[in-house]
Amino acid sequence: MINLPRDRMDQVVKRFDMLEAQMAAGADSEAYVKMASEYADLQEIVTKVRSLRSAEAEAADLRAMLEDRATDAEMRELAEADLPEVEDRVEALQHDIQILLLPRDAADEKSAILEIRAGTGGDEASLFAGDLFRMYERYAASRGWRVEVVSASEGEVGGYKEIIASISGKGVFARLKFESGVHRVQRVPSTEAQGRIHTSAATVAVLPEAEEVDIDIRPEDIRIDTMRASGAGGQHVNTTDSAVRITHIPTGTVVVQAEKSQHQNRARAMQILRARLFDQERSRLADERSESRKLQVGSGDRSERIRTYNFPQGRLTDHRINLTLYKLDRVMEGDLEEVLDALIADHQSKLLADVGDS
Repeated sequence: MINLPRDRMDQVVKRFDMLEAQMAAGADSEAYVKMASEYADLQEIVTKVRSLRSAEAEAADLRAMLEDRATDAEMRELAEADLPEVEDRVEALQHDIQILLLPRDAADEKSAILEIRAGTGGDEASLFAGDLFRMYERYAASRGWRVEVVSASEGEVGGYKEIIASISGKGVFARLKFESGVHRVQRVPSTEAQGRIHTSAATVAVLPEAEEVDIDIRPEDIRIDTMRASGAGGQHVNTTDSAVRITHIPTGTVVVQAEKSQHQNRARAMQILRARLFDQERSRLADERSESRKLQVGSGDRSERIRTYNFPQGRLTDHRINLTLYKLDRVMEGDLEEVLDALIADHQSKLLADVGDS
C-alpha cells in the first residue's frame, strides 16, 4: 500500500473546486485564461483522486460485507470475487497519483530547440546527424508537433554538419529532454569497399524554448554584428550582408544566423540565444539543488555518450538505463515511444526514491 500525502491531495481538490467556481462566476478575460490554464493542469490529478476515493470506499464496503456474519453466502461469494479487482484498481490509482504529485519541471510543457551537430567520423557523422534529425522529425509528426528548421549547414555528401530546429507543441520538452548527449552509430558506410564497420557520432542538445518572460536579456548585454554570409550552407545562404552574429557579453555565448533575411536572422538568433541562456540558468540551479544530479537520467552532460545505434545488429542501446531494443529500423522511422517512456519511467523512479529518502 502506497503512503500518499492525503492533505496535499485535499488541497489540490479544493483548489480545483475553487477555480471551477470562480470561472463559473465570471472573471475578466486575462484572469479567466490564467485560471483555465491552472484548471486544465489540475484536472487529471483531481479525476484520479476522486476515482481513488470511490474505489477505496468500494473496497471498504466489500471488506465490511465479508466481516459481517449476517452477510449471506451468495453476497459473500460476490464480495470475495470483486475485492481483488477493486484492490488492484486502488493500487494502480495510488501509483498514478504518486507520479502526478512528483515535483514538476516548470519547462516540461514548453516547446523546444533541437540542435544536432556532427561529431567524430567525418562525412559519416554528417550523414548520421541527418538521420537523427529525420528520426526526430518523424517522431514529432506522429505527435502532431510542428518542426521548423532555424538554420542548417549541410555536409559534403549529405546530412548536416549542424542543424537547429524549433519543435512546437504541448509537452515537447518533457518528451525530448533526455535526448541531450552524444549519440554513437556503428555501421558500414556506403563508401566502404571492404565492408568494415565504422563508428561515428553526433551531439544532440534539446533546450526548452524560452519566452522573454523566462529570461531577461538586457540590450546593453548583447553585441549584434552583421556580416557577409559565406561558407557552408549551399543554396540556403546568399552573399548579401544578411548574416547576424549575436554575442551575449556576460556569458560569452555566441549565436550566428546566416539565412537570407537579416530581420529573420536577428529574430531567430535571439530565439536561440534565449533558449541557450535559459538552459544555462536551469543547469546552474540544478547543480545547486543537487551536486550529484541524482534526479536526472545520466548527468545531462552533452559530452556523455548516451546511446549507440548498431545497424549491422539492428540494435539500439541506451547506456544510461541499460535498455537494448532490436528494432532499430523502426526507431529510425520515428518510433521512439518505448525508448522515451523508459527514460521517463527511470527518471520518475529516481524522483520517488528521493522523495522517500527525504
